[in-house]
Amino acid sequence: MEEKVLKTIQKYKLIESGDKIIVAVSGGPDSMCLLDVLRKLKEKLKIEIVVAHVNHNIREEADSETLYIKEYCQKHNIEIYIKKENVIELAKKDKIGLEEEGRKVRYNFFDEVLEKTKSNKIAIAHNMNDKAETVLMNIIRGSGALGLKGIKAKRDNKYIRPLIETERYEIEEYCKNNMLNPKHDKSNDDNTYTRNRVRNVLIPFLKENFNPNIIKGINKLSIIMAEEQNYLEKIVNNIYNDVKIQEKEKSIILDLKKFNSEDIFIRKKLLLFAINKLFNTTKNIEKIHIDDIIKLCERNIGNKYLTPNKNIKVYINKGKINLISLI
Repeated sequence: MEEKVLKTIQKYKLIESGDKIIVAVSGGPDSMCLLDVLRKLKEKLKIEIVVAHVNHNIREEADSETLYIKEYCQKHNIEIYIKKENVIELAKKDKIGLEEEGRKVRYNFFDEVLEKTKSNKIAIAHNMNDKAETVLMNIIRGSGALGLKGIKAKRDNKYIRPLIETERYEIEEYCKNNMLNPKHDKSNDDNTYTRNRVRNVLIPFLKENFNPNIIKGINKLSIIMAEEQNYLEKIVNNIYNDVKIQEKEKSIILDLKKFNSEDIFIRKKLLLFAINKLFNTTKNIEKIHIDDIIKLCERNIGNKYLTPNKNIKVYINKGKINLISLI
């Protein structure tokens, strides 16, 4: 396992000598495998590791999981930071789902620990199965080609996933062989969550009836799509620089005539590219929003404008497309 993870680290340039890495640990098989492997590799890689753990206060076993991780870290002399949060109450307050609130709490805490410990990377235990599940969920939602890329091995040169080319069965075998005795999160058995239905129902069905190596097959697809999308992004970036009139922190102005002269596929990509420039994400921007902006640009009527969501305003004025951040 150490050699496999090391190859993934080298392949995607996830870790450099001197890095100080926050390892996100829940106590389950994936994160305990990641922690144990990085602990064994830290001298070879010349890195430091620190553990960050969030107790969501949702399940009865949560406190025992926190204790389990603390004992592991004490045994191996690893610095650990723990946050206990009532995610159920926070989700009600923020009016969002439990899963989304939990993720928000975790990533905010990881960033806090990163700053506090002067670390520079956060290691997340996503594996090849998680990547396949994400791709399938995106297909079910009707996502475009971007959704077929799945989970990246590295994001923003900060979040790294050393287990992304390791299957879950390999992780479980490693935990068993190394007597880690990881904790089982019972919420993963609850098929009311879409991801759990994909994991516990859809993938086993596909394995049994279509392809026993479906996880590897989907992973190959995501690698091909990532290569294609990376190439396409370079093309779109070049066109964007030609169409762009002005780019500021809160606004982007595009040349309407040049924009309308492009193929509709490129126009859609340009809009998503520009929106991502403004917000560092295209979350909550749906196909219908992009289609409406395209129509607005094609009609080119006076000072008409759109507010696809509460964060952005788009209007046409004097041959220019103005994209304005409202936050």
